[in-house]
Amino acid sequence: MTTDRIAHPAPAAPGPPRPILVALGLAVLLAALDQTIVATALPTIAGDLGGLTDLGWVVTAYLLASTVSTPLYGKLGDVVGRKPVLLGAIVVFLAGSALAGLAQSMLALVLLRALQGLGAGGLIVLALAVLADVTPPAQRARYMGLVGGVFAVASVAGPLLGGLLVDQLSWRWVFEVNLPVGALALIVIATRLEPSPRAARPPLDVVGAALLSAAASGIVLLTAWGGTTYAWTSATILGLGAGGVVALAGFVARERRAADPVLPLRLFGDRTFAVANATGFLVGIAMFGTITFLPLYLQVVRGAGATEAGLRLLPFVVGSLLASTISGRVISRVGRYKAFPVAGAALMLAGMAGFSRLDAGTPPVLAALGMLVVGIGMGLVMQVVILIAQAAAPRRDMGVATSTATLSRSIGASIGVAVFGSIFAARLTDALRALPAGAREVARGGAHLDPEQVRALPAALRPAVLDAFSQALGHTFAAGAVAAALALVAAVLLPGSLSLGAPARPGPGPARATPDS
Repeated sequence: MTTDRIAHPAPAAPGPPRPILVALGLAVLLAALDQTIVATALPTIAGDLGGLTDLGWVVTAYLLASTVSTPLYGKLGDVVGRKPVLLGAIVVFLAGSALAGLAQSMLALVLLRALQGLGAGGLIVLALAVLADVTPPAQRARYMGLVGGVFAVASVAGPLLGGLLVDQLSWRWVFEVNLPVGALALIVIATRLEPSPRAARPPLDVVGAALLSAAASGIVLLTAWGGTTYAWTSATILGLGAGGVVALAGFVARERRAADPVLPLRLFGDRTFAVANATGFLVGIAMFGTITFLPLYLQVVRGAGATEAGLRLLPFVVGSLLASTISGRVISRVGRYKAFPVAGAALMLAGMAGFSRLDAGTPPVLAALGMLVVGIGMGLVMQVVILIAQAAAPRRDMGVATSTATLSRSIGASIGVAVFGSIFAARLTDALRALPAGAREVARGGAHLDPEQVRALPAALRPAVLDAFSQALGHTFAAGAVAAALALVAAVLLPGSLSLGAPARPGPGPARATPDS
């Protein structure tokens, strides 16, 4: 066992140049924002371009392309060097954004969203890997916390910004707004970031990358379509599940004998790395389920408009931003970080358990307090698990370790949104069926009822329908609490009280965080 660890606060080490830090933050901002900014623009897009039946693909195409490309970007960054790969990802993302804003048909928009997603898959993972390259290990948590705060704010603020752009300008600005921000990041990274050294390695494992992409595609499509576009027992969903399992099995077999695997399975032999990824996966389920359904509670049950609902989410944003930033500074000072994901998952559990009791009569201050608690919890755990995965990996695998942790969270998000959506739809249908005959007829839209339709219901029927929504959302948030509880268990299983010791070792062995004992 290595003995080098931070026993006392280390002397202040120089951090990354401020322009580089800002540029990396902008890259993360773009990718995180575009996961959610389209949500409030979709009805307007459908009215302008038509193709209502293909509307879901505007989201799914982006999510699928970004998820599938994430592990490949991590590996390419390790092999080719992170600077050129990151610049390429930004260029692809900006090209997709510019063209999506000019789309004249729904098919064109879907295809261009996929192009945008192919670029976005590299933005977060490469930004975090570059940050790890240019930051001393003892200071890494501080800057990861800042970037984590950007991710949290962008994820939650996306629907609000999208609504403002649609109301004040045009839905096309949802995509065009990326251009000046991305151009600034591109210029700064191109001119200020030093190239990372390239290692002599065998050719990229194309077969392994293809199998991993197929497995990830099967999981994302299964969770996006299951219970909504297709029944869970349909041939399409069962075929996707079977195909995903076969591709995953083929990927594992391939990686065991590849000269330079796209995702080295030996990394999962390190308990710290494996548990950190499991924690990130479970946090992804809980986090994006919350982000998806809190606005629904605010808009349908509480009657808030889209902009007002976004403003009411501010406690969530503030809590996550402050917790992510402050925890990064504290970890950099004391070196140990296990307490943060444990505390964060516990707070998420407490807050989501409280969300399960929200209804039309809940005082707004209590709902805001719950959002603050969940936001703080997410800020304490979300980026820290990526930091832990990086600390457990050798330097030569920094990119693939970061991409694996990011992929785990993305897959968790896909599964969480899909499963929570199925729970919500099923519970709402049951609750509406229990209403008197007249109310059932008026509310026959079920899970497809939008806030405007609910507000237009007769006054005598509206309270019963709102109660049905509250019941369905309560079950949904209870499922989120279960995911948070599992994340808490995983965080507790992180080995020992960990500390940030010496820089990651360049050799093939894991440069794991140093245990105290």
